Amino acid sequence: MAAAKAVRAAGRRSRRLFDIFVAEIPWTVSSKELKEYFSQFGSVQRCQLPFDRDTGFHKRYCWIKFSAPEYVQNVLQKDSHVLEGSKLALKQQTRRRRSQRKNQSD
Repeated sequence: MAAAKAVRAAGRRSRRLFDIFVAEIPWTVSSKELKEYFSQFGSVQRCQLPFDRDTGFHKRYCWIKFSAPEYVQNVLQKDSHVLEGSKLALKQQTRRRRSQRKNQSD
């Protein structure tokens, strides 16, 4: 049980390293299709699309990691992103190093 807790905590930490959070993904879209779609804006390093163990379906949200910050800006400059007729909801992830957070609290 402690090992499962550690894995979940590591997963939460790793999500902070992603550039964009994407929600409202249609059920029929796969991580491969998401990676292909976002590759038009720049090189995608990783796409993490979590699945529900009980239903076997993905949870309709994912995290996208790009290889360079300018690719994130390319994505955010486009007004709307539509896949299979559904408008995706995007949010840029904010990343701060521990040293930056520590300095701000002083």
